[in-house]
Amino acid sequence: MTARLSLDPAVLVLEDGSRYPGRAYGARGTTLGEVVFATGMTGYQETLTDPSYAGQIVLQTAPHIGNTGMNGEDPESRRIWVAGYIVRDPSRIVSNWRADESLDDALVADGIVGISGIDTRAVTRRIRSSGSMRGGVFSGEAAGLDADEQLRIVRAAPEMAGRNLSAEVSVAAAQVTPATGERIGALAVLDLGVKQATIENLAARGFDVHVLPQDVTIDDIRAIDPVAVFYSNGPGDPAASGDHVELLRAVLDERLPFFGICFGNQLLGRALGFGTYKLPFGHRGINQPVLDKTTGRVEITAHNHGFAVDAPLEGEVDSPAGYGRVEVSHIGLNDRVVEGLRALDIPAFSVQYHPEAAAGPHDANYLFDRFRDMVLAEQSKKDNH
Repeated sequence: MTARLSLDPAVLVLEDGSRYPGRAYGARGTTLGEVVFATGMTGYQETLTDPSYAGQIVLQTAPHIGNTGMNGEDPESRRIWVAGYIVRDPSRIVSNWRADESLDDALVADGIVGISGIDTRAVTRRIRSSGSMRGGVFSGEAAGLDADEQLRIVRAAPEMAGRNLSAEVSVAAAQVTPATGERIGALAVLDLGVKQATIENLAARGFDVHVLPQDVTIDDIRAIDPVAVFYSNGPGDPAASGDHVELLRAVLDERLPFFGICFGNQLLGRALGFGTYKLPFGHRGINQPVLDKTTGRVEITAHNHGFAVDAPLEGEVDSPAGYGRVEVSHIGLNDRVVEGLRALDIPAFSVQYHPEAAAGPHDANYLFDRFRDMVLAEQSKKDNH
């Protein structure tokens, strides 16, 4: 199987005025978003189909992308979510027995405007020194627009800070994945951009996984009689998700066991009364070292987040929102960012990274077991009372 390589011109424009001419890749046209870089050398299909990347133009730091094509078994969701795609050297050949189509064909099918043939190292260095920026990819007729007009279009695009994107990525109606193995009970999953690997890991621990739209109420959650609640990963600014924070506080008030991943970690932080803030250029890749303070173990983990929780890194502190004692359970070793929270007086914890790790290392997969054990312990307490 061969991939189509274009010689049509395209240009990446950043909001600081820098320009990177290259070749059109994927669909033709104009796309706008926050330009971010992902450091994984593998797993581009999982990256592209991760709903957390909605609203972002993703740059792959690995230079050679597309050699294994795209297949129908590995997507993390129902479509490609990135706003745009930047690669240096797209593969001319698709060489994998599982491939159904080329990456370029998949980008075209989902209308994803991309660019290839640029110095991705230079763009990454600029973002690392200046911080994440809005950008635009212009190809087809848009590549011929005046440079000043292209820059004006980029600067008129919305910033990621303050954006609520949950409604764009969430399911429209509830979906259920039955438990495999010994059944524990129903699990309410608030879909803020949940990944398929997360659903599979939860079902494998004995939960009937009820994936719920992001606008459900506490009464909707009560209606499925859940043994626990889970908040998924997702795109956007946690400070713009006040309704999800209030819903989570209702869950915590009822002492339903809670586990959150990525965006879910940020929302637990806000529900407990802590703030959140935007990172200069975020964590995106499958090689990030994290310390689990509970075990003292350093794990290599998969990340995709541009915001973080602002909480004390050491010791126990009182929840500013009145939920008892809280501790930071995991710390990022590259920059000392909060990577996990654990409530000590209510059954709730969360992590900022991705224990489902698709693609990526499986060092943190034990967290799904930790969640299952917490739920079973809470059930045992109720049975004994």
